[in-house]
Amino acid sequence: MDRHKTYFNWSGGKDSALSLYHTLRDQRFDVQLLLTSINTAFDRVSMHGVRTSLLHKQAETLGLPLQKIELPEQPTMAEYNEILLKNINLLKDNNFTHSVFGDIFLEDLRAYREQQLNEVGIKTHFPIWKRDSTELIHEFMDLGFKTVVVCVKSELLDPSFAGRIIDKEFINDLPKNVDPCGENGEFHTFVFDGPIFNQPIKFTLGEKVFREYTSPKTKEDNCYVENPPAPMGFWFCDLLPIE
Repeated sequence: MDRHKTYFNWSGGKDSALSLYHTLRDQRFDVQLLLTSINTAFDRVSMHGVRTSLLHKQAETLGLPLQKIELPEQPTMAEYNEILLKNINLLKDNNFTHSVFGDIFLEDLRAYREQQLNEVGIKTHFPIWKRDSTELIHEFMDLGFKTVVVCVKSELLDPSFAGRIIDKEFINDLPKNVDPCGENGEFHTFVFDGPIFNQPIKFTLGEKVFREYTSPKTKEDNCYVENPPAPMGFWFCDLLPIE
């Protein structure tokens, strides 16, 4: 059977890791590359705030090449789409036919991804789509994955959640309005061990920093809204790699 030449959209977090686990076991796909968006102003993974040095350690431990989508600090939607399309076309030129995502139930986001890739003839795959998020987080832990919370949304979670290892106690401590997988952006994670890793990634916890994000202020941006909501705040816990 011919296997699809596939790249994996890797965030470094738990949903990505569980999706990659299932994709690697699926004989239809030949995963040959990890693709990750990087904030070039800070040299960190976009939204997660993880240092790229730790991202490279993940790729090395997974045994997969890494390609970075280099983004400015706060790109407009038009800038983001242009940079994304450039990277996708490079992959298409290198005969990649399929792209894998770790999304669970955000319909608009899936539709956006499918539209972007359909335009260049790349097919999408969502291995954990529509699965129960409580079931997923327990499967993640039962398989032996280990992950640390690197970012929390301030209006939903206390900053003390940042820097915690996800375990059953963590899940029990989450407020009822927070998804167990953080699928609505409540929190983001960094996976440092598990069945798809050759060895654990060593790190220590650094400082916690608060950052605020505001909605775009110009109508030229696709994300502009007439009456924007209050700015969103996030607590980031820095991870320091240990050599």
